Amino acid sequence: MAKKSETSETPARKIGELAMIWRFARAYPGRIAAAGAALVVAASATLAIPGGFRLVIDKGFIASGGDVGPYFRYLLIIVLILALATALRFYFVSWLGERVVADIRIAVQKNLLRLAPRFFEENRPSEIASRLTADTAVIEQVVGATVSVALRNIVLAIGGVIYLFAIAPKLAAMLLLGIPLVMLPMILMGRRLRKLSQSTQDRIADVGATVSETLRAMKIVQAFGQEAREAGRFGEVVGEGFSTSRRRIRTRAVMTAIIIAIIFGSITMVMWQGAVDVAAGRLSGGSIAAFILTGGLVAGAFGALAEVYGDIVRAAGAASRLSELLSAEPEIRAPAKPTALPMPPQGKLEFDHVGFRYPTRPEVSALDDISFSVQPGEMVAVVGPSGAGKSTILQLAQRFYDPETGVIRLDGVALPDADPADIRARLAVVPQETVIFGASARDNLRYGRWDANDEDIWAAAEAANAASFLRALPQGLDSFLGEAGARLSGGQRQRIAIARALLRDAPLLLLDEATSALDAESEKLIQDALDRLMKGRTTIVIAHRLATVRAADRIIVMDQGRIVEQGTHQSLSAQEGLYARLARLQFNDAAA
Repeated sequence: MAKKSETSETPARKIGELAMIWRFARAYPGRIAAAGAALVVAASATLAIPGGFRLVIDKGFIASGGDVGPYFRYLLIIVLILALATALRFYFVSWLGERVVADIRIAVQKNLLRLAPRFFEENRPSEIASRLTADTAVIEQVVGATVSVALRNIVLAIGGVIYLFAIAPKLAAMLLLGIPLVMLPMILMGRRLRKLSQSTQDRIADVGATVSETLRAMKIVQAFGQEAREAGRFGEVVGEGFSTSRRRIRTRAVMTAIIIAIIFGSITMVMWQGAVDVAAGRLSGGSIAAFILTGGLVAGAFGALAEVYGDIVRAAGAASRLSELLSAEPEIRAPAKPTALPMPPQGKLEFDHVGFRYPTRPEVSALDDISFSVQPGEMVAVVGPSGAGKSTILQLAQRFYDPETGVIRLDGVALPDADPADIRARLAVVPQETVIFGASARDNLRYGRWDANDEDIWAAAEAANAASFLRALPQGLDSFLGEAGARLSGGQRQRIAIARALLRDAPLLLLDEATSALDAESEKLIQDALDRLMKGRTTIVIAHRLATVRAADRIIVMDQGRIVEQGTHQSLSAQEGLYARLARLQFNDAAA
């Protein structure tokens, strides 16, 4: 998701960004109509107040000799109508703002869930999260308040100008001469204000990304004594955000000052001429009073429009950033007519002359002309030094990426020809870095099969050697496991992952360093659980520790993205190749 250049912004593009908000809002025509009706009634009632004072002065004080009661009752009715209409406008507009923001967040999250891992390698997840919070908060403010204020003041301005012409055409014409002077700074300075508003949102995102990164790594920060450095780095990011906001505020303040000076300066000059007309008998006292009140309303309306313009351009910037997330297209998707995978599932996986480079590292070949097949029920281990391409095989098997050359088949069907959801439904994965969600133990366990009942969950937990520590939790399966499983040990988190894979009950099992970095007791418990998990399933095991794969039906040895050896533990140990060297190093070290 490349950042847009500022020079590429055109008026049509800006309108299109705000139109994104309208696409969500128009799903609620009834609420929009109710809010619009309440807004028009409230604005009309506001404009009727100067007319009421005109009647009080001209009809009550002058024509009726001081009998002002009927005219003040008329004013009270107007005020009651104004209060009711304003309350209804606030309710419907606020509801619309909350609903639109909720729908935008849901739509953005839904689209993010479709995107391939490459998108999240090129865009920081914490910055994306900021867009879903800070940017939508700006839109909520604009839709739920600013747009309402803007429309109300537009109605007031138009209705007020019409009423001014009805009272005193000459004075109204003089007043309108100032409108072009008001619009000019709004247009010229508004362009700069919009760029600064989008930059402000970018800096807010940077603040969120920085604090999120630091909080996730708090133990490392404190262990290495980097608190002062992280505080300084955060201070720099916040300072950049403040500097950008200060430039935006300064621009908006200058624009507001110019517009208010022009508006009220014009009104002062017009009132001067009005006073001359009253003295000459060309205007009544009630008319000039109504003109002054209405002129004040019109001036206030234009002044408010100048202020809300800054919020609207901020919303345009926020909408632009959210539009990028909404318009991002997944690289990995189902074909128009996907090929159905054969039933029943077999669990056969084939790599046929596969070559692949990660999009973020195009200069390095992760896999180079890889060919092998895993037969149903077979256990195949993939070993080799770090960076050999072992985990890449699992990434491609799950179709997180498509190979540049060659083809991968699951049960005889090329992965690009099938629906990715159907492919992944036949896979169960135990990753090296176990993902534990900030939820209950039950929800974490049944993530692989959400409809699993408690009996199935406990059976999987028993098979994964996880039942004992789960029963010891304060609320059992309902216990909250903490952010990223912070309340569990590494071995416990790994056993949760194995139980999750057991519940998945898929024909093809992918294990990525499932026993890495564990103590001997935890490794024994997990290895026992894995033996039960692998029974009757096709299994691919990625391992650095060769002791865990000696019983594999076949071992594939990789180095620098290529397969350099294949065979059993015994045959490879006798070949004096890479596997034999690795085995000697590990087993001799273990013996020592």
